[in-house]
Amino acid sequence: MKSIIVNLAVENCKDALSFYQEVFGGEVKNTQLADGVEMFKGHEGKYIHSELHITESCILYLTDIFASNHIPGNNFQLVMEMSSEEEISTVYEKLAESGTVSFPLSDTFWGAKHGVVKDRFGITWGLNYSKQQ
Repeated sequence: MKSIIVNLAVENCKDALSFYQEVFGGEVKNTQLADGVEMFKGHEGKYIHSELHITESCILYLTDIFASNHIPGNNFQLVMEMSSEEEISTVYEKLAESGTVSFPLSDTFWGAKHGVVKDRFGITWGLNYSKQQ
């Protein structure tokens, strides 16, 4: 495994990025809006991904909330950047065995293999393997 990053889902991601940048410093990178992405049709103008690089080893991911049944307090996940396809498959299978899959492990439009699983303890894990390494 390469890293664990906190991914925050918030109302009005653009404002949250500005706020957290003012609080912690750093640089906003890799922002992507829902515009033109078929699976996010109807959510134009919302952020599907953004990053605040506070230091080289301290990064926050932020996204807008898309679920209509959002429960305050359930708006974060731990994102693990994996080292290989074998590793992501193994970890995904182990978490999914006793957990709940919310995004099946699959190839994505951003060039990664990605999946999201809530484990049996209620922790949501985003697993990601970037193929362009």
